[in-house]
Amino acid sequence: MSEELAEVDFQRFWRRLQQLGLNAYESRSYLVLLGHPKFKALELAARAHVPRQKIYEVLDSLVEKGFAQVVQEKTKLFSAVEPSLAIPGYLARKRQILEQELMDNGRAGSGLIDDLKSLYSEGQGGRGTLDFLRIVTEPAQTGAEYRRMLCEVTREYLEFSRPPYAVDPLDEKLVKQAAANGVACRILLESSTLDEEHRQRLADYVASGVEVRCADSLPMKLALFDGENGMIALLDPVITRPMWTSVVFQHEGMGEAMKGLFEDRWRRGTNL
Repeated sequence: MSEELAEVDFQRFWRRLQQLGLNAYESRSYLVLLGHPKFKALELAARAHVPRQKIYEVLDSLVEKGFAQVVQEKTKLFSAVEPSLAIPGYLARKRQILEQELMDNGRAGSGLIDDLKSLYSEGQGGRGTLDFLRIVTEPAQTGAEYRRMLCEVTREYLEFSRPPYAVDPLDEKLVKQAAANGVACRILLESSTLDEEHRQRLADYVASGVEVRCADSLPMKLALFDGENGMIALLDPVITRPMWTSVVFQHEGMGEAMKGLFEDRWRRGTNL
C-alpha cells in the first residue's frame, strides 16, 4: 500500500515540476536524485527511466537550471540541489529572462508601429463611411486607445466611471498629468460601489485638481475628450460570460450628445 501511495505522490510531483518548466525527463531525474545522496549518470538513467543516450543532456540541463550539482570524485557523480534553493533560483532566472524578452519585444514593437503606419494608411485607400466609429472588444486595445486620447486631450476630459474598475497606475498618472497641464477634468462615478481604497485614489485625484462627483447609477462607461473624441463601453447583456464592448468615436455630433448626457448626470451628482 505504501509503495502505491509513493507512486501516486511521485506522479503528482512529476506533473507539478513540469508545470514549473522542467521537461518530463528532467522532472523524473530530479525526483530520483532527491531520494538519494548521489548517482552516476547511467545509474540515474536506469532509475529514472531516461534513455541512456539522453541522460547526459538531461543532467547538463538540470545543472544549468540549478536543480542538480556535480560531485567530482573518482568518477563524476550527480546530486540534487535542495528544493528551497533550486526552485526560487530557477524562478528568479526565468523571470529575468522573460522580463528581458518583454523589453526586447517592446522596443521591436515600438519600431514596427512606426514602420507599419504608412503601410496601413495606404491600404485603407482613404476614409470610409464609418471611419469615425470603431468597435473594440480586446481589453488591451481598449486601454491603448484610451491612453492615446488621454495623452492628446488639450481642453476637457469627462468620464463616467462604473464597475468593474480597471485600476491602472499609468491611467491615474495620465489623468493627473492632464489636470496639471490645464485640462478641465471631471469624473462622475457610482457611489454604491466605492471601497475605501478607491476613495483614497479619488481623493488623490481631487488634490491634483480633478473634480469628482458621485451618482446613484450610470448607464455606461464613458470617456470624452475635448467634446469630440471618446469611447463608450457597454456591457453585453446576451452572452453567458459578461464582457465589455467599446465603441471608439471621433464625431462632433456624437461628442455633443455624450457631453449633454454627462452634464445632466453631473448636475444631479453629489460631491465625493
